[in-house]
Amino acid sequence: MAEQPIELIRLEGEGNSVILRLTGREKLHDEAAADVLAGEFLVETPFVRGSFRTWVHPDELEQWQEALDALDAGQDVEWREGKRGAEMFIERDAAEERAQVTIRDTSMSLTSVTVTVPLADGWFDEAYERLDRAWEFWSPAER
Repeated sequence: MAEQPIELIRLEGEGNSVILRLTGREKLHDEAAADVLAGEFLVETPFVRGSFRTWVHPDELEQWQEALDALDAGQDVEWREGKRGAEMFIERDAAEERAQVTIRDTSMSLTSVTVTVPLADGWFDEAYERLDRAWEFWSPAER
């Protein structure tokens, strides 16, 4: 992994933020298991602050790419729904250039939090760049 963590997802503004920071590459369970990227969701508002450890699999990076494409097209998205770990839902209000982002932990704490953040067009370029940096940790043969 790079010397510093990579932020795969960074939605922030108006005092609120939702970040998915990738901190390293790990093997889960046993030596035969595929590598995953370890990380944590960080959510902060003036009212609530929390973090949730998670692991991101290569297929979830592909799904994040699809979610970004849909979000850029003005659609609401669900990422990691029904999977192990935290789920993320983004409801876009294109007229206001804002989004409601919900992080839901259905496996451990059974907690969810919804944060409203600005979602300007320039955010998408940065989001795709963040995704490209995350992909650098898997060789093309593994993608």
